[in-house]
Amino acid sequence: MTRILAADVGGTNSRFAVFEVLGGELALSRAQVDAPTAGASCFEELLERALTLGLAWSPQEIDVAVLAVAGPVEAGRYAKLANAALTVDARSVGERFGLTRVVLINDFLAQAYACLSPAAATARVVQAGKGLAQAALAVIGAGTGLGHCALIPDRSGGYLAAPSEAGHAAFPFTVEETDVSRFIRGETGQDAPYVEAVVSGPGLALIHKFCTGRDLSPTEAAAELTPGSQTAGLFARFYGRACRNYVLACLGRGGLFVSGGVAAKNPFLVDHDAFRTEFSACPAFADWLAKLPVKLVGREDFGLWGAAVYGLKTM
Repeated sequence: MTRILAADVGGTNSRFAVFEVLGGELALSRAQVDAPTAGASCFEELLERALTLGLAWSPQEIDVAVLAVAGPVEAGRYAKLANAALTVDARSVGERFGLTRVVLINDFLAQAYACLSPAAATARVVQAGKGLAQAALAVIGAGTGLGHCALIPDRSGGYLAAPSEAGHAAFPFTVEETDVSRFIRGETGQDAPYVEAVVSGPGLALIHKFCTGRDLSPTEAAAELTPGSQTAGLFARFYGRACRNYVLACLGRGGLFVSGGVAAKNPFLVDHDAFRTEFSACPAFADWLAKLPVKLVGREDFGLWGAAVYGLKTM
């Protein structure tokens, strides 16, 4: 029996699980274990923390370990998290824990592959529509940062995942948004604020501070939100704009999946009129954007399923 150790290593939290392959299909073998990323200087320390929290496995039963990391990955062997002081070295992890195969992938590559897993069936429809068959699927998600990835059709009828660091591109503000743009520039010190400085958990806290004057953490700011609040409306508009720009950039005519903790915990930020209005606010492509299927991922283990799908593809 094939078993896959999957990890989803984020800037705030990290998740672990063991999957097994039954009749060519993935199934969760060991319950998910979560561990805070903060305080760990390397992945080995983080995995040790997960083991003490109940992650049970032996090196002999793991055929491949797939570690999905929130940051750029070098040759599938080394990564440094974009929003945390944590490094991951595949060789070091293998030697420390006796694992014969350790593969690193970008965390949003895992989010994309999860769209091809059984977990995708639970996604909530935000905008009904019908995507084109064998067209690119766009995946975007706000958490500690803003991840992007696209699933591109290949000649065999499957998909290849194309990760992106588009969260570090500049965010476009309109003339009417000069005040909030100036505020975010002042708070971040970025002359041209990154997309993820605006559309992310920290971005949500900044927008809430702009709207209310309250200087709160992302968690505290989210706890104060209501669907009708100024913060929710402004953030939903900006999220819709970020999604539109990425769908257009990758020509995601197969549909859009929105993942990440911000929307999973506050679904009204995507299931919002301001999001849908802004998403289709492109005169040249308004019609197909308004008819494109948009789905919201609500489950926190989505990246784990994607890491497992990737592991299965490598077998």
